[in-house]
Amino acid sequence: MAQHGGGRGWYGKAMGAALGVTLLATGASVWTAQAGAVDSPSRATAPATPGSDIKQVAATIAHASEAGARGVNITIDDGPDPVWTPQVLDVLGEYGVKATFCMVGTQAQAHPDLVKKVVAAGHRLCDHSVSHNTAMDKDSQTYQSQQILDAERMITKASGGVRPMYYRAPGGAFTPYSRKLAASRGMRPLGWNVDTKDFERPGTDVIVATVERELPGGPTLLFHDAGGDRTQTVEALRRLLPRLKEQGYSFGFPVR
Repeated sequence: MAQHGGGRGWYGKAMGAALGVTLLATGASVWTAQAGAVDSPSRATAPATPGSDIKQVAATIAHASEAGARGVNITIDDGPDPVWTPQVLDVLGEYGVKATFCMVGTQAQAHPDLVKKVVAAGHRLCDHSVSHNTAMDKDSQTYQSQQILDAERMITKASGGVRPMYYRAPGGAFTPYSRKLAASRGMRPLGWNVDTKDFERPGTDVIVATVERELPGGPTLLFHDAGGDRTQTVEALRRLLPRLKEQGYSFGFPVR
């Protein structure tokens, strides 16, 4: 999710006293399939261990598409959400497009059925931290570790054993430490090129125009399926997906 307003993001403000804080207390931009079953959950400070099935990936922030020069990466942040994620999945399915869902750990834990639906439809998972703190780069390494690895565990459990393949820091709040840690767990740090700012609800026409104007600068598009009314997001996708296909673009996943 792009940074939009003060430090801890909408999850930290709306849910801090609920799931996010409780979970932490208990255990815990920019152009540059699905993972197998998980091994046993790791402690917050544990990197990949020799002999595990977790393969370290590059720690640089990915923007390019596996689909090549005319590839487009659709990325969906902040869910899953019981109202909007199914609608986004329906539009993606209608046009045969696969996307990367960057999930907040508490949301995945609350809606495991939706995580499984995302996986079953052939989309990829991305770790978007436990509580969506857009200032987490200012916090300690211990805190960053808890946010990243606890969310990995929550998403993996909710999915039925499929690990996230990417890590996207809330608001782009990466640090060298967080990138290296995510990469050691097989999660490529994931950036974006086009911030649609759909979270501001600027109007469907504006969202579509933003994508068409900025897409030549890079292939990774940032949308949201939680955090408020996402009617405009759903309608923008409904317009953009067939239009981009007509223009010769193909849809893929970010490089790993």
